[in-house]
Amino acid sequence: MQYILGYHNYPSMTNEEFAEFFKAKTKQWAIHVLQYLSTLSSSATLQVVRFQLIKSATSAAANYRAACRARSNAEFIAKVSICLEEADESLFWLEMIEGAGIDKGEMLKNLQKEATEIIGVLVKARKNTHK
Repeated sequence: MQYILGYHNYPSMTNEEFAEFFKAKTKQWAIHVLQYLSTLSSSATLQVVRFQLIKSATSAAANYRAACRARSNAEFIAKVSICLEEADESLFWLEMIEGAGIDKGEMLKNLQKEATEIIGVLVKARKNTHK
């Protein structure tokens, strides 16, 4: 599985092309989160974290998809803001897995790095969209 998005490698994309690229990448990241979670134990403690992380990662991808269909800049900013919150929450739960000592492996680190990149792109998208 490849986790690193490498957004800086696509400077010649139009906004529409990048939106499609990023839509696919956020969806793939959510799938990677689901796959990662299936590798962890089924402890009672982890059930709550698993549930929250599944909700937030899939919501980040779904809300970016919705943002791409926004009818106005204000609606785009609102949807991207939700996506940003969900991506940040996902990063929080990934950090909790690490902090609780449940896992500290490379797969977790890659998901955290990709979440950070997604957050960075969303912050920039929100900042660059005029109200």
